[in-house]
Amino acid sequence: MAVINAADVAKLRRVTLAGMMDCKKALEESEGNFDKAIEIIREKGQAVANKRADREATEGAVLARVSSNGKMGAMIVLSSETDFVAQNANFLTLANNILDIAIEKNPADLEELKSLPLDGVKIEEKVVQFVGIIGEKIELSYCERIEAAYVQAYIHPGNKLASLVGFTKAGADVQVYKDVAMQVAAMNPVSVDKDSVPEKIIAQELEIGREQARNDGKPEEMLDKIAQGKLNKFFKESTLLNQEFIKDNKITIKQYLQSVDKDLSVTGFKRFTLNQ
Repeated sequence: MAVINAADVAKLRRVTLAGMMDCKKALEESEGNFDKAIEIIREKGQAVANKRADREATEGAVLARVSSNGKMGAMIVLSSETDFVAQNANFLTLANNILDIAIEKNPADLEELKSLPLDGVKIEEKVVQFVGIIGEKIELSYCERIEAAYVQAYIHPGNKLASLVGFTKAGADVQVYKDVAMQVAAMNPVSVDKDSVPEKIIAQELEIGREQARNDGKPEEMLDKIAQGKLNKFFKESTLLNQEFIKDNKITIKQYLQSVDKDLSVTGFKRFTLNQ
């Protein structure tokens, strides 16, 4: 029987994030063959993943980060079945390692990110491998990115909610950018401005407005006008630049940005939250 030393166990643990005893057992089973030990841990993960495939992974971690030049940001969600696992240090290490790759490689979408390498295997395979370690369903469920002259990320404490915001200009006080990213997280706007609200949402809001007015007994000829008024209220409450600034409700986000720099505005944003 091959002699399994602590250094080999520690090395396998670094590569796979598996527990010490799991690594020791895999090395013993493989008679000290490191690559075979990795494959044993990977196969265990696939077996557990197959058993847990029909489970819902509604917990997890939502993480966002910006590149070193400040011009690109990425957000990923690594989902789990329980919050207990989502708080696990190795789970968060895996999530952060995946986010590092998303920042470095700037994949076009989730599927491309899953196919990128991490510790010698595809990220998708690495996640499955981790399933065998944790013992419950885990999946990389979301990846988005933003590119702009300046990008700001915000992660709400607890890793359940995050936002990314792209701006037209760099150079302002970083707190300004943070304020807007926090606004997106807190107020969940549907778009940057009313001009970028999807036509489908506008049609839905108009129909809701007409139906509410009709239920209130308003004359049929007044329904469109009333619905338009409700739509304007929707634009004010649900588009980022027209929302009241949460730190000062006397001004809008647009006014806040222009008070800093008349050319400073938002180009786009991403937001993701778990459990809502």
